[in-house]
Amino acid sequence: MREGRIIKVSGPLVVAEGMEEARMFDVVRVSEKRLIGEIIEIRGDRAWIQVYEETSGIGPGEPVFLTGEPLSVELGPGLIESIFDGVQRPLDKVREIAGDFITRGIEVPGLDREKRWGFKPTVKRGDRVVEGDIIGEVQETTLITHRIMIPPGVNGVIDKIEEGEFTVEDVVAVVKTDSGEFKEIRMMQRWPVRQPRPYKKKLSPTIPLTTGQRITDTLFPVAKGGTAAIPGPFGSGKTVFLHQLAKWADAQVVIYVGCGERGNEMTDVLMEFPELEDPRTGEPLMKRTVLIANTSNMPVAAREASVYTGITIAEYFRDMGYSVALMADSTSRWAEAMREISGRLEEMPGEEGYPAYLGTRIAEFYERAGRVICLGSDDREGALSVIGAVSPPGGDLSDPVVQATLRVVKVFWSLDAELAYQRHFPAINWLRSYSLYLDNLDDYYKERLGEEWIEMRNLAMWLLEREAELMEIVRLVGLESLSPENRLIMEAARSVREDYLHQNAFHEIDTYTSLEKQFKMLDLVLTYYKKGQECLKKGVPIDKIVNLEIREDIAKAKFIPEDQLERIDEMKRRLIEAMDALSP
Repeated sequence: MREGRIIKVSGPLVVAEGMEEARMFDVVRVSEKRLIGEIIEIRGDRAWIQVYEETSGIGPGEPVFLTGEPLSVELGPGLIESIFDGVQRPLDKVREIAGDFITRGIEVPGLDREKRWGFKPTVKRGDRVVEGDIIGEVQETTLITHRIMIPPGVNGVIDKIEEGEFTVEDVVAVVKTDSGEFKEIRMMQRWPVRQPRPYKKKLSPTIPLTTGQRITDTLFPVAKGGTAAIPGPFGSGKTVFLHQLAKWADAQVVIYVGCGERGNEMTDVLMEFPELEDPRTGEPLMKRTVLIANTSNMPVAAREASVYTGITIAEYFRDMGYSVALMADSTSRWAEAMREISGRLEEMPGEEGYPAYLGTRIAEFYERAGRVICLGSDDREGALSVIGAVSPPGGDLSDPVVQATLRVVKVFWSLDAELAYQRHFPAINWLRSYSLYLDNLDDYYKERLGEEWIEMRNLAMWLLEREAELMEIVRLVGLESLSPENRLIMEAARSVREDYLHQNAFHEIDTYTSLEKQFKMLDLVLTYYKKGQECLKKGVPIDKIVNLEIREDIAKAKFIPEDQLERIDEMKRRLIEAMDALSP
């Protein structure tokens, strides 16, 4: 094996000489301990290597072994239900070998080489196939059928294919390519993580990724194949909200990347997901989830690998025709790792010490999202939605990581410490957040919920904005000084906030709300406002409208189960009767 020699060690950065045959982003094994590293800079015969494991105790003179391959992930049956570290080592296998702490230099393949999977062909000998075509299926879990695809760059005729039980390394088919070569097809593919997987065509984002969270679905929706960022200070509920999205988002496969977050947060996911039921199938959520854990006490440099590993696995499931949601928690920790490596490379720093290419790296990551026509002759559609949490110090939205993220994402859910302290969950500030997908998704909402949905959403938003303006007056001279019309606006806005937008993540019914229930709930709140306006015109005192007993029922609508939505219609009927009875 070709090898170089270490001349300098600076934390996670190692410099080696004698590396004439090295290429950028190739994987190397550092020292006799064979630590995983990746070449990030080359000058002459010297290579600068970012090491994804602890480098203490390693010094100049030790060897560096070249592998000649870029950092890649193994893609095939066995990904779902797994928990990997940043460089795709399965942590359960690592524990069997090394105990509770990861031993440096440990080598474990990403996919189990012993396990046999039942392969069912969907094509036969003599069929013509092109890159991306599905040639067979493996029932990976009760929720996910793993589709075995022809790798990119292979076109030809099936020369041999057989049904049976195989390991991921066994040959399941042979393709005679157009150039006359015979190409063996295995259930496992390897793919370089920094290279986006190819597709035929990108589609416009016209279908919402429903999340069951009322504030996001109603006011700030994200599209399938879209991108969203959740910045917020410590303790504002980023992780809980990401867990909610992972549980309830309308995606068939969830990839959850814990990038530099605390270990206990990943433990929460690990403990909860096997017990939580998928609302659509009743099966454990873990049966459609891949976890990548790179917690804050793991090597800093590996955070970069964990983000790329996650998005490459997500693209692979997208290519099968699935709707995939990737949650990255949090990209700020990845940016901090970039800052540290950049500092050790002695590069010219950008804003706040971050590297000048911070924005480019973040953009490249989010741009791998999208709703696409996948490779293959069947024109199947897949979607990859990327949602990233950002943790700026003190919730400062002018932080370079937040600003670089906002330049590329289309949805901004701004978490607010003040709302979090008021126990308002999700603590998304409705005055600072936005979604650029609203116009794209309007046709879908009109078809599913009717034309009036758009008007209702706009009215709810207007009430919240008007409330914020009136609050300035209320602070100065008190609520009683407002006109009856403005007092009604304040009451209606409070109802929108407390009865509609406030949602309990830990309540078995309130944790998830379908679009149909959201429509009925919002309609109920806004009916109160519209009927209140009518009553004011007829001379009804504002205090009577404010103190209506039936208003307590509006607050209870969120706890009505999905299969009893007619109870909300009954509430609306009683509300209209009560309001009509006020008129003289």
